[in-house]
Amino acid sequence: MPAPRQVNLGDSYSAAAGVQPLVEDSPVLCLRSSRNFAHLLAAARGYRLDDVSCSGADTTDFFTAQYAGVPAQLDALAGGPDVVTVMIGGNDSAVYTTAIRACSDVAATDPGGSPCRAAHGAEYVDIVRDRTYPALARALAAVRAKAPGAQVLAVGYPWILPAQTGCYPTMRVAAGDVPYLRELQAVLNRSVQRAAEQAGVTYVDMSGVSEGHDACAPVGTRWIEPQVGATGAAPAHPNELGQQAIADQVAAALR
Repeated sequence: MPAPRQVNLGDSYSAAAGVQPLVEDSPVLCLRSSRNFAHLLAAARGYRLDDVSCSGADTTDFFTAQYAGVPAQLDALAGGPDVVTVMIGGNDSAVYTTAIRACSDVAATDPGGSPCRAAHGAEYVDIVRDRTYPALARALAAVRAKAPGAQVLAVGYPWILPAQTGCYPTMRVAAGDVPYLRELQAVLNRSVQRAAEQAGVTYVDMSGVSEGHDACAPVGTRWIEPQVGATGAAPAHPNELGQQAIADQVAAALR
């Protein structure tokens, strides 16, 4: 009997951007690591893995080609996988990268205050609720429909920042804007969870287990690399410890 087949979908958190080495012969723009959580899980469980995760992907890339030679991610579900893993949503409407960039751009004007919240208010949260959530619901429903016999697991994003204060300038976010960006990430994760539940998909919550392992934690403790001094992963992305933690949480959620 052949080994169970796993398909991994998603964005740079799923691909493990910056974690070396890359998957041999994979599309270079995808920055797809051979040490991402899907590869770690497949190795531990003896799965045959089809990994089509790609840095920069949003939910539209499930349905259409992201780049030349990088087909729609849902195409990988043909043939009936047994397990599907997904991390997606953070790039939709470019909301999270835009928010972090915007907050970084104004942090120096008031490092102890909340200049980003003052400038942008509910703008980013509204985008996640109004645009990202419906897009996630559509994408996860499509995954469920194309892989009706698979266990599908949608993974939430581990904390990028601590609950309070932060670590300016290692993470270029003013102290008062740390809770602001945490709430944005919480809304994004709740959107992933809601969409997963609506589609009949298992949600893998990373929020509790990743507390204290954010980008402000020291080397060896942090699962997310900081904006300044990142080693072993792209800035504000999971390093290999983070990828292993995601693999462990997914494994615990498997039937």
